[in-house]
Amino acid sequence: MPKLVDSHAHLDDTCFDADRETVIECAIHAGVESIVVPAVDAASWPRIKALCADRRPLFPAFGLHPMYLAQHAPGHVHELSSWLDDGIAVAVGEIGLDFHMSGLDRDLQRQYFSRQLRLARERDLPVIVHARGALEEVILTLRRTGGLRGVVHSFSGSLEQAQRLWRMGFHLGIGGPVTYDRAQRLRRIVAQMPIEFLLLESDAPDQPDAGHRGQRNEPSRVVDVLRCVAALRDLPETVLASATTDNARRLFDLDRHA
Repeated sequence: MPKLVDSHAHLDDTCFDADRETVIECAIHAGVESIVVPAVDAASWPRIKALCADRRPLFPAFGLHPMYLAQHAPGHVHELSSWLDDGIAVAVGEIGLDFHMSGLDRDLQRQYFSRQLRLARERDLPVIVHARGALEEVILTLRRTGGLRGVVHSFSGSLEQAQRLWRMGFHLGIGGPVTYDRAQRLRRIVAQMPIEFLLLESDAPDQPDAGHRGQRNEPSRVVDVLRCVAALRDLPETVLASATTDNARRLFDLDRHA
């Protein structure tokens, strides 16, 4: 059974409260050996820390998500700095920009994003980046800040944008959307991209694969993403699993945090 890393799953979400342990066990049984659990707001940090404690497959990331702007306060970035000091976080995330959702103050998003990028650079931590409807500005901000590495989660941009991210050393997080036939541009990019920048993710409980559309997503279904991407690249699943797992281990330094 190939060993996999789910590089993005919100297992602290309340929709898992009734069966979270079963979901984790199913993931392990499916071959998912590690799961990165990113935060969305300051209130989620202690919850994720407790969830990941003494559970070897789970690794926490702390950050302030742009879609939860109303729940953030300026002091939360200072608090985030303290949360990163104890060294348990494998990344700063989920952070970024969202220009798709209406009603979110773009200038305020930019402030939080830039401040968190600086924290990541100061601590030499990777970033987990949300870039819905704002990928071009995200790329420019990453380049302007400099000295960063990480992953653009749920990548949905152009080949040219992907190439710019690779040149900066950034990975692309690929999940359920690639399994849909209509995602032709994404499929072409994934089929040809340098394998060293490819990460697999579930984004559970969101973005299920085509075979589970409309259902709650789970980390075990990264296996379905693996099968799709392996077919697109005409690679054995074991080869793709090994490469993407090594990518995640290296980016998040999972062996040190295990």
